[in-house]
Amino acid sequence: MKHEMRLGVDTGGTFTDFVWLDGDGRIQIHKQLSTPDDPARAILAGVREMAVPDTAAIVHGSTVATNALLERRGARTALITTAGFGDVLAIGRQNRPDIYALVPQKPPPLVPRQWRFEVQERVTAAGDVLIPLDNASLEAILPRLAAENIESVAICLLYSFLYPDHERQIGAAIERAFGEALPVSLSCDILPEYREYERTSTTVINAYVAPLMGRYLARLAAEVQPRPLTVMQSNGGIISAETAGREAARTALSGPAGGVVGARYVAAQAGFERIITFDMGGTSTDVALCDGRLPATTKGEIAGMPLRLPIIDIHTVGAGGGSLAWVDPGGALHVGPQSAGAHPGPACYGLEKSPISNLQSPISRATVTDANLLLGRLDADHFLGGTMRLDVAAAREALAELAGQMGADSPETAAWGVIQVANANMERAIRRISVERGHDPRRFTLVPFGGAGTLHACELAQNMQILRVLIPPIPGVLSALGMLTAAPTKDYSRTVMLPAAEADALPEQFALLRERAQAEMAQEGYAEVALYYHLDMRYRGQSHELTIVYAPGDGVTAVTDSFHAAHQTRYGYQQPQEPVEIVTIRLTAVAPVTPPLLPTQPLTQSSAAEAVIGEKEVWFDQRPALTTLYERERLHPGQHFSGPALVFQYDTTIVIPPEWETAVDEAGNLVCSFQSSAFS
Repeated sequence: MKHEMRLGVDTGGTFTDFVWLDGDGRIQIHKQLSTPDDPARAILAGVREMAVPDTAAIVHGSTVATNALLERRGARTALITTAGFGDVLAIGRQNRPDIYALVPQKPPPLVPRQWRFEVQERVTAAGDVLIPLDNASLEAILPRLAAENIESVAICLLYSFLYPDHERQIGAAIERAFGEALPVSLSCDILPEYREYERTSTTVINAYVAPLMGRYLARLAAEVQPRPLTVMQSNGGIISAETAGREAARTALSGPAGGVVGARYVAAQAGFERIITFDMGGTSTDVALCDGRLPATTKGEIAGMPLRLPIIDIHTVGAGGGSLAWVDPGGALHVGPQSAGAHPGPACYGLEKSPISNLQSPISRATVTDANLLLGRLDADHFLGGTMRLDVAAAREALAELAGQMGADSPETAAWGVIQVANANMERAIRRISVERGHDPRRFTLVPFGGAGTLHACELAQNMQILRVLIPPIPGVLSALGMLTAAPTKDYSRTVMLPAAEADALPEQFALLRERAQAEMAQEGYAEVALYYHLDMRYRGQSHELTIVYAPGDGVTAVTDSFHAAHQTRYGYQQPQEPVEIVTIRLTAVAPVTPPLLPTQPLTQSSAAEAVIGEKEVWFDQRPALTTLYERERLHPGQHFSGPALVFQYDTTIVIPPEWETAVDEAGNLVCSFQSSAFS
């Protein structure tokens, strides 16, 4: 059986990850040190080293948009809006993230006041034109765009989701004046939904990062030609590089989304539908709960700004392998969110020894990776398959400095503290997406991945009484694998504000979205697409909605019953006597894709002892314990072994604590189970 040759590439962390699927269905992996100043350099180096043929397709998970927003280095962006609404970005919402701050500081808007322009026009809440667009007020803005060297324009008018003509007229006028030199983002295309602040913020985010993303993808696409280039979106689907350049905001969380897609695919193949994904990389940890499906939301946020595009519902904390340990003025130990990054990286990488400092408190050079190495959980000679040797002395030096700040009796004690604090941060993240949303984590399987996820997964599971951990065959590059399983996907939405009693009119409301979806997917080369329908609904008077599945033809009763059930699940109660509103309709178009088949082997009766390569002391429960070392390539389906154990493979190291049993399944997954009766 022949397979389409594809290369999945995930950038953003300390390493750029590659997963190559050849024509015979074989999978090859590779890691390349990232080049944060220009991510394309690491990608092109990996493509050369792996000798990827010209006929292969490349799927790219990018952090260009994310980093541009976090570092505030996007395009010089202007906003054109309705007269009287130029300060929407600055006013925002009255939410206070830090309720104890006497003088709370909000992040400054991406568009400063002098670049926020107003035009005379007004549309009513019913979509009727109250004041026609005043061309004179528009013409006065155009020379100011040139004078201010504006590089991108966001257009967001009041109620344009009901009447988009004025936005399109402004966009056409800018195109006539500047041509393609000045890209334009229209809110009626990016987010045709109500809530003025969120719609403006999302449109501005797109305009802010689109020029940077467009140039980056155009250059990368030219460098990898004739190989076609597609890009992972935050919703778990892929789009063409050209579309991603125009709608760059849709890629803000593409790397983490690829990991969730990959984890769900591997877990489903192994027979596990209810999973918690745990992606621990170099800078952060991303967790998501999949109860039989990908968790989706439209209530995302990035760099303190709302991003109301469909994304996989992922919760992120600043705890990764490169997270820096530090002691606050009160003597408490913290880990993250500051990170050593790709350069200088953890002390044990030996890349650089420049000090890292923080204005509020001194930051040591010690990272979570250094702590794992000093405690024996990483091995200096088995990192990246032995291709990169770690410096134990440098790790000890960094942790000795931290021990002095902590008042600890040894570097090992400091390292143990670092691991426990990092684990506590990640436990809180898992509770956030499970317990706080009405899910019992004990009923789920934890799926760890990322370069550091498998170092901490079993202990996290044990602390949360999760009895099973599923470790994929290539956990360190699972995000890149997920990109090979992702389908071409586009999302469409429109605010309708219908009483649920008028649900019979929904097929007509969806018709325009369906026509647009089919036309745009056909333009990208996908003649056949599957369409999925959803509704944002609420009780009248509520300020937020719940999203429910809609099947064309569902009547009033089916729609309202689905909403009541969803409300009961989310909030613990329902009010069937209250009137219900349909706020926004959503349509997702998905083109069919053939994901790679994970190779399987029959179960054997052989002993795992043939995979043992030695023993050494590793710290568990605040003391060293003699631990068996295994080479994962030598483990075969059907074999079993007990902890404490370390399993070495090219892309990660796996820590199996005492009281954990591990079995190898037919696909080569490690299924780890906690054996203590303490949870019963």
